[in-house]
Amino acid sequence: MAVVAVATQIALPRRSLTMVRRQADWRPALLPFLLTFSAVLAVSWWTYQPETPLMGWMTTILWTLPTGSSCVGVAGALLTRRRMRRQRRWGPPEPAWQDGLLVVVPTIGRHDTYPALERAVRSYCEYLPAYFPQLRVDIVTEEGCEALPAILALGAAQPLVRVVVVPKPYRTPNGTRFKARANHYSHQLRIAEGEAREDVWVLHMDDDTGVGPDTASSLARFVNAQRKAGLRAKHLAQGVLAYPRENAVNRLTWLADAVRPADDITRFAVLTGGGTPLAGLHGELLLIRASVEATIGWDFGPKAIVEDAQLALNFCSRYRGRSDWFSGRCYGASPASVRDFVKQRERWAWGLAALVLNRGIPLRNRIFLGYCVSTWVLGPLQHVGVVLLAGAMLGEVNTSPASPYVLPLWALNMAYVVWMYWEGLKINSIVSAGGRRRWWERLCLLPLIPLFSLWEGVGGLRGFARFLRAEENKFVVIAKPA
Repeated sequence: MAVVAVATQIALPRRSLTMVRRQADWRPALLPFLLTFSAVLAVSWWTYQPETPLMGWMTTILWTLPTGSSCVGVAGALLTRRRMRRQRRWGPPEPAWQDGLLVVVPTIGRHDTYPALERAVRSYCEYLPAYFPQLRVDIVTEEGCEALPAILALGAAQPLVRVVVVPKPYRTPNGTRFKARANHYSHQLRIAEGEAREDVWVLHMDDDTGVGPDTASSLARFVNAQRKAGLRAKHLAQGVLAYPRENAVNRLTWLADAVRPADDITRFAVLTGGGTPLAGLHGELLLIRASVEATIGWDFGPKAIVEDAQLALNFCSRYRGRSDWFSGRCYGASPASVRDFVKQRERWAWGLAALVLNRGIPLRNRIFLGYCVSTWVLGPLQHVGVVLLAGAMLGEVNTSPASPYVLPLWALNMAYVVWMYWEGLKINSIVSAGGRRRWWERLCLLPLIPLFSLWEGVGGLRGFARFLRAEENKFVVIAKPA
């Protein structure tokens, strides 16, 4: 594979040495969680009333339901703190001389998604060759897509890039559609070309998500570590999806997406990092051995619209204990509007609900994801504003639980949600120009958390409603800002 990177036409965000050091020094802070937990517990204990009306019984169930997910998240944060503390003693990584890296970037190929695709592809060509001498970037798109001429020109200008065009007549054996169909075509092409080997790693990326020097070094460190691990070597890993401020065109959705990198350092860190990705995976910064992907594939059937999570559950069945987590970051872009934000969450919930009830996957692999989806789609009913409004309509203002021993669980759940947004904003700010949170962002974030959680819940509930109505699956691709 060629290793020469050419000069870019789109300006890429430069990661200064100070910024890289700040990212390396970061670790999850516990003080915001402890302060919020103490404050919520004190207020709820002070306002507790021993009588339990109808609203009290409802809140006892609804506000206690997320406790399991919160406990897993707190455990993940503690684990990430320990990993980041240990990582400070590491020396600089060596390039992965013996392993090949194939970056696979599926794209719908619309004009409104192309600018972000070009930004992402140029970042791969700039940052990855220094650590992966055997590198190729495959852009996978559909025959006849509207931005195909621009995509072909991008491939011709970059020696590392190959454009894979999926023929319109192509059908998988199980009738898979959308992004999974493109992934399966690319996967079959690798098998035919003899690249489905143990020493070849496939890095799956979304078409709006770029990388930096920290991404490349973390990937190389992980790949090299597997050569030394012998029988304990891992076959799959995932890092952190962050959102630089300069990639955002809407500050509200950028603040609302603070929850996503926080999820990567909590639930994903403890489950995927523990060897079994029972919470699923996301399609960015997903690293898997080509030989292992060849045994799973992407042919999940026509209803698959969350193919990354389905790959994760199938991986759990075949390679239990063989996944890992690493601290490298990739750099995405938040939805351009609130409408797109809700549509994105709607598609995820729609697909995950179908996946949770998919009997082709062992029940033990679906239980935790099903629990997480249930707490998500019930989000609007758990929302403090909705509960208080319902209580006012019923003439019941007392929402005290059936037992005061439930109050610490409520404080845990609320403190965890607040902490996720607070810590996620810190991660997104560190990877942005300047490397720090702006004063107004911290000031606005806390009062906006109820609004952001309502958006999340509405998207989840709408997706679940579409699943219950058995509507035809739609893979909605939102516009990607440059």
